[in-house]
Amino acid sequence: MEKLKCLALVGGGALVGAVSTLFLLKLRPRKIESQCGKKATKLNEATAKCWIDSGNGNCGTGGLNLLSDEIVSEQLTRNIQFFGLDSQQKVTASYIVIIGLGGVGSHAASMLLRSGVGKLLLVDFDQVSLSSLNRHAVATRADVGIPKAECLKKHFSSIFPECQIDAKVLLYDVSSEEEILSGNPDFVLDCIDNIDTKVALLAACVRRGLKVLSATGAGARADPTRIRVADLRESTNDPLSRAVRHRLRKDYGIEGGIPVVFSLEKPKAKLLPFRGPSGEEDNPSDYQIVPGFRVRIIPVLGTIPAIFGQVMASYVVTQLAGLHVQTEPVVNLDVDHYQMLLQRLMEHEESLYGTAMEVEVDVEEVRYVVKELWHGRSARELSAKDVGRGMWRSVNELMLVRWDQAKAASISNLILLKFQEADEHERRTLDDIKEKEPEIFSHVTSVLKRAEQDFGL
Repeated sequence: MEKLKCLALVGGGALVGAVSTLFLLKLRPRKIESQCGKKATKLNEATAKCWIDSGNGNCGTGGLNLLSDEIVSEQLTRNIQFFGLDSQQKVTASYIVIIGLGGVGSHAASMLLRSGVGKLLLVDFDQVSLSSLNRHAVATRADVGIPKAECLKKHFSSIFPECQIDAKVLLYDVSSEEEILSGNPDFVLDCIDNIDTKVALLAACVRRGLKVLSATGAGARADPTRIRVADLRESTNDPLSRAVRHRLRKDYGIEGGIPVVFSLEKPKAKLLPFRGPSGEEDNPSDYQIVPGFRVRIIPVLGTIPAIFGQVMASYVVTQLAGLHVQTEPVVNLDVDHYQMLLQRLMEHEESLYGTAMEVEVDVEEVRYVVKELWHGRSARELSAKDVGRGMWRSVNELMLVRWDQAKAASISNLILLKFQEADEHERRTLDDIKEKEPEIFSHVTSVLKRAEQDFGL
């Protein structure tokens, strides 16, 4: 009986507490909304003055201290507890430019906003489409048809109204570079999927001395555990970063030094064929709104670009706060090993042809041939597996040789073979291999064809 009385008392107390809590919660939002509205207005007036006084530049740490506002500091309390007040102040006083506001860029921008970044410039020339809702951070069906930049700004104003947000419906190119990159941003996020525009933006950031973080291909992937942050020189299995790396080196002499977010996972799907209004396959170039931008579709699992964006935001915020994060290393062969393979190739060319003048690859391209084309194994091994530590066990038994002896030792004409296999290969013709070993011939030619496509040869 006593137990029943105790249980009744406890239950009654819990009920009264729940009712009281609900009553207070109904009152509290009105108070917070009122406070937020008044304080956001004051803060936005102050940030606008800061914008004008600083010549449309970054107010910096000497600008308005948003964290002195009790609503803002409460909203960012978990970040403050994680970083410390001084470090969070660096984040809040920062200015970030995000270019490309699709699946990757919208999530990156969203988390930078939620992390308390005080000033954002959102740039994208495109509009929200119905098919992009599977990966966009905030867009709804009601947003379909409006510019992505304005869509984000609208939603962001209700999440962190104290943030100074500028939205530009603009395509990045040489003519818009100054408008987008001026103002001394603390970081630029490259979330563009067009190679020409991406290369131009990264080169401009390097020339201006701006910190930039670039996103590579997030489409056609499904494994979030294989996403990495590393130097552009270390990215693998990604056609976009490979092409960007090649163009930056060729057109601007930029070898690396640009951090990128990429996936070690091989793409699980290719570009879908483009079909015109009639339903028949058609030339995609005839339907481009902007010259050079693809209109064909890459299959996308929405979670992966979202994670790419989250990774970008985390990288930038920790950098701004001064928190050192040791990223997981990408499995790579030492540069000395690539250099050894290049030296071995040149010596072989000299002994066979009397000169090494027809060697048309450098160490970076040797790395691509050895690692990404042949996976560190002989071209005659048809069951080559993905890149891994075991691929280098027999590196001292391998060498690069020409596939077609009538052509130069270029990136699309080099195969990796064991020493004995190389000697045998030099004594045979391609017609002989094609006739007697059609499977090997087909395998090698298809791999070398991929090199031509990757580098636009």
